[in-house]
Amino acid sequence: MSLLGRNYSKELNSLDHGSQSPSESGSSTASENVHPAGEAGLSMMQTLIHLLKCNIGTGLLGLPLAIKNAGLLVGPVSLLAIGILTVHCMVILLNCAHHLSQRLHKTFVNYGEATMYSLETCPNTWLRTHAVWGRYTVSFLLIITQLGFCSVYFMFMADNLQQMVEEAHVTSNICQPRKILVLTPILDIRVYMLTILPFLILLVFIQNLKVLSIFSTLANITTLGSMALIFEYIMQGIPYPSDLPLMANWNTFLLFFGTAIFTFEGVGMVLPLKNQMKHPQQFSFVLYLGMSIVIILYICLGTLGYMKFGSDTQASITLNLPNCWLYQSVKLMYSIGIFFTYALQFHVPAEIIIPFAISQVSESWALFVDLSVRSALVCLTCVSAILIPRLDLVISLIGSVSSSALALIIPPLLEIVILYSEDMSYVTIAKDIMISILGLLGCIFGTYQALYELTQPINHSMANSTGVYA
Repeated sequence: MSLLGRNYSKELNSLDHGSQSPSESGSSTASENVHPAGEAGLSMMQTLIHLLKCNIGTGLLGLPLAIKNAGLLVGPVSLLAIGILTVHCMVILLNCAHHLSQRLHKTFVNYGEATMYSLETCPNTWLRTHAVWGRYTVSFLLIITQLGFCSVYFMFMADNLQQMVEEAHVTSNICQPRKILVLTPILDIRVYMLTILPFLILLVFIQNLKVLSIFSTLANITTLGSMALIFEYIMQGIPYPSDLPLMANWNTFLLFFGTAIFTFEGVGMVLPLKNQMKHPQQFSFVLYLGMSIVIILYICLGTLGYMKFGSDTQASITLNLPNCWLYQSVKLMYSIGIFFTYALQFHVPAEIIIPFAISQVSESWALFVDLSVRSALVCLTCVSAILIPRLDLVISLIGSVSSSALALIIPPLLEIVILYSEDMSYVTIAKDIMISILGLLGCIFGTYQALYELTQPINHSMANSTGVYA
């Protein structure tokens, strides 16, 4: 789930949820091929790059505000703990999938299949009968998560576009810290969203994954350049953090939980990545190395960003950058990267929903239905962004609702269901139950707090807003 973009030509084969695109193979065993035809598989370095792409997303830019919501001490420690738990759940998912593939004599099983097959072998009759709903649930959560990302992209692009356009007349060549003077917006933020809408609709009409891979490369270049400039700025002249609280209040910590879980979105991709490796037995090393880099990057950007901007920290760190042409170019590059990545993120829910929609009509209507569904889904993400124009709260809400289920709740439960009959230790059972309960509590209370904040006026928390500053 990456801001850097991805090459989905390989990953989609492994993320088959039972629906095939007309452009893809109709074989039901597509997800069981160890490697695509004619390819030798991914090297360790290629797998590492893909893993980093999967986890470096828009949530990264919201981590300074997340650290603010938790506290200067509690935030980094909690982010480290959540990162370790998430990696542990990734390992659990990998072990469960490997165990099932051996038991069922399959080459590979994906996340949805692992959930379905585990329920088919559990002692409860009702769960065995309705095992397919486990697969549907994972697919539904993936759709919600991906479309949620697309809504976040709308808000991110609109926020940065508004700031660039409406500050153009006061932008200079001298980079000075941004002051807290609030400018009166010339155009409502929703106008910028509607301006972007037709271009994104045209973008998602592109279904050729080779063309999309070009956009992925452009997104990679613009994002890496932007990230380098962001770190270059926030590491200069960091004020002494004596006035920053070490621990924030409980309500804002719940928002931190949702944002933190939102950022760790690689759990759904670990199985496809391992499947695509030339030597899958080396994936554990790649996973630990890659996620260590990701966790360190998260903690550094979140902590340094909060120390740099303090109480003025915005929902996206790009909104705190100085009003000069150099850092305006950072917003432009990031926005370009986000624009191209939108099509890549959109591809996953499209490949799940569109084949089903096309199957309900005759072949002569297939193209019309395809384009209509694509347009409707893009409009849905735009409408969601218009109705809830709060970048920080939407990130927290998506993280609490769907990301916590995929990353923390489901994997430990799968391990219990699959291995309970094989002399599973009580310590492991207790550990898995505790992780799932923690994820469930975070889901419930994080969702409640995000929804509560969304019911408050926009200026309820000015530090969390994304208004235009000079």
